[in-house]
This record gives sequence, C-alpha cells and structure tokens, in this order.
Amino acid sequence: MGISSGLLKPSLRDVIANGAGSAMKSRPERDSRERDFGTRSLGMTEVVFLGKIVGLAIALLAGTLCVAEAGAGPQGGHLFIIGGGRRGPELMNEYVRLAGGAERASILVLPMASGDGDTTGLEMAEEFRGLGVHTARSLFITREQAMTPGILDQFKNVTGVYFTGGDQSRITKELVGTPVQDKLKELYRSGAVIGGTSAGAAVMSAVMLTGDEKLNRDTVNGFVFIKRDNIVVTEGLGFLTSVIVDQHFIRRKRMNRLISVVLEHAPHVGVGIDEATAVIVSPDSTFRVMGSGSVMVLDASQAVNVRNDTRGNLGADGLRMHIILDGDGFDMRRLAPLPGRETR
Repeated sequence: MGISSGLLKPSLRDVIANGAGSAMKSRPERDSRERDFGTRSLGMTEVVFLGKIVGLAIALLAGTLCVAEAGAGPQGGHLFIIGGGRRGPELMNEYVRLAGGAERASILVLPMASGDGDTTGLEMAEEFRGLGVHTARSLFITREQAMTPGILDQFKNVTGVYFTGGDQSRITKELVGTPVQDKLKELYRSGAVIGGTSAGAAVMSAVMLTGDEKLNRDTVNGFVFIKRDNIVVTEGLGFLTSVIVDQHFIRRKRMNRLISVVLEHAPHVGVGIDEATAVIVSPDSTFRVMGSGSVMVLDASQAVNVRNDTRGNLGADGLRMHIILDGDGFDMRRLAPLPGRETR
C-alpha cells in the first residue's frame, strides 16, 4: 500500500484561512498502521512542505501589504507640492528635472482652478518653455470631457502634470471620479511627477480643504477659532492618503484650521506648506522641503482625550508639531523628521 496515496497535502487556502494546524486536521483518516508509519517516515517531509507553504503565504501577505502601502502614499513618481506665492527658478527647475529634464520632459498644465483657465494655462506652459522645456502645453478639461475615453490620449507620453492655482473645488468638480483621475494616478505610479501650487497643492491629498467654514461668517478674518465641525473638507484627488495638505500656511496663519481638521479627520496628520516653498514627495514615502519658507507637520495620530466643550471648542492631549526647513526631510510612514539636519 502506497503511503503517499493516503496523505492529502494542505491547500494554500487552508493554510492562510485556518493556519497550518487546521489544514493538517483536514486530512482524511487512515488505518492505524498507516498513521503510525506515516507519522515516523513522513513527519519531516510534511514539516518541510508546510514550511514552504507558510513561507509562500507570508510572502504573498507581505506583497499585499507592500501594495497597500504603495496605494496609501507615494508610488513610482514624485509629488511636487508648492504652497503658493512666488515660484523661484530653483523650484521650477527642480520640477523640470524630476519630469525628465528640459529636453525629455513632456509637461501638461491643467488650469481648471483658475477663473481664466485658458489664459493661465497658456502662461504656465510658456513659463516651462522659458526654462528650456521642449514640450509643454495646457489642457482645460470639463467633467463631460473627463468622462470620455478619448481624452486619455492627451496624456500619452506625459512625464509631468502641473495644476495651477485658483479654487481647488473647480479641479475636483471636473476630475474626481472620472477616468482622468485614474489616468493621473496611473501616470504617478509609472514615474511621472505630479505638481501644483496653491489650489493645485490642496487637491493632492484624499481629504481636501475647500477653504470654507461653516460657523465663522466673518469674511475678513477667517479661521479665528478651533471648533468642532467648522472646517469644510471634501474629496481630493488622493495622491496622498497619509496626510492632509494645506497651503499659504505660515503667511496666512492657517494653523487653526489645520489643527481643527487633523483632530476631526483621518489620517489625523496635516502638512502645512508656506508660500514660495515646496514639499517634494519621493516614492519611499519621505519628503524633502525646498524653498524660502518652512513646512509645519501637525500630527494628531496619537493624540488622546480629543473632546469639545459646550461651546464647540476642540481640545486634545498629545498633539505633536514639527517645523521642517529648506533641505530638511520627513518620513510620512514613521511620522518623524529624517536624520542629518544641521543647526544653522
């Protein structure tokens, strides 16, 4: 009698779903002679086999987790997020370098945030050509156009996408939930640089600040308190899911609104970028700061006792803050500054 004929090897599904022990128990019973003999002669074989299966399951699980992490943060390309204001040549030349260099870059400007998108887009494309870029053009996309498959041809061979400033809600109105949004993420995964300034910065995160408030009706002085359910957020383009982006941050004193948002909305981490300053996100989920201003990271992911009083004021314990300067870096997975910073 062949001993192997009575031995059923556990399936990968059994191992993953129930563990190795449960998979072993699923084998059919054999007579006592086979059980005794099999226990002695096949024990090592089964251990080796199960070790391979468990190793494969772990490898598959690790691969799944890696894919999930890639989907939750930076992927194959770069994000070039400018906080608004003046864009010095050092910033824009770095953007062009990441897009492949002046001779190889193919840059597409998306100007929908602007009230005069056609003019703004043409001017931005001309700015890129002034930096030596051979191929730079502007494309204003309506939602109707964004839903048509033919529009995706406009993104062929694009190595850099750039969103102009204005009103970020105009961008999301046209692009969220469309094939164009999917195409932009595909370009990002394949190595393109996705950039933008001001409104073009706000759209980068999955949770997007609209710039509106629910409670404060003062049109001159905005964001004067930290209260529950005041800051209006909506769905952004979602290149970043691990942080929420804010812009014009130091110049316009926007700490109140970002604190409110990170206390109330996952992922509970905010990155406030000052004017004339860029956050450059790399595929490894780190970013570096470039420019004349600074970047503030507000981390409420470990905050406790988040609460509000009877007047709606928000409170919390353990809110962390980092101020990142030109040349410094930050790890968005560890939520910690990168080493190597120097006192200046």
